[in-house]
Amino acid sequence: MKNKSIFVDIDGTICSITPGNDYRRAIPYPERILEINKLYDAGHKITYWTARGQCSGKNWEILTETQLETWGAKYHNLILGQKPHFDMYICDKSVNSEDYFNTTYADVDYGFHL
Repeated sequence: MKNKSIFVDIDGTICSITPGNDYRRAIPYPERILEINKLYDAGHKITYWTARGQCSGKNWEILTETQLETWGAKYHNLILGQKPHFDMYICDKSVNSEDYFNTTYADVDYGFHL
């Protein structure tokens, strides 16, 4: 299998959504981080892509890097504040995080679900 470039959101995907976008209060989802780490270990390129700071203009980079390190998240790149804020994202290559983490490989073959 060819290695894939995989973009992963942070809030609501590998950690909790926080009231008022106070990201310091985010609670990690260890089982989801482990799943993404498996993709990393399998040779896929992992980029965490978040809208943190996009609307507020606040720089969350140091906090986010510290969180990812503390949570044990493996990744190649981190992109902050360059993801547009939106209410819905429609794309032929998108996979909803709830679907991805609650579906087994036998149920749906995404071609890279481990």
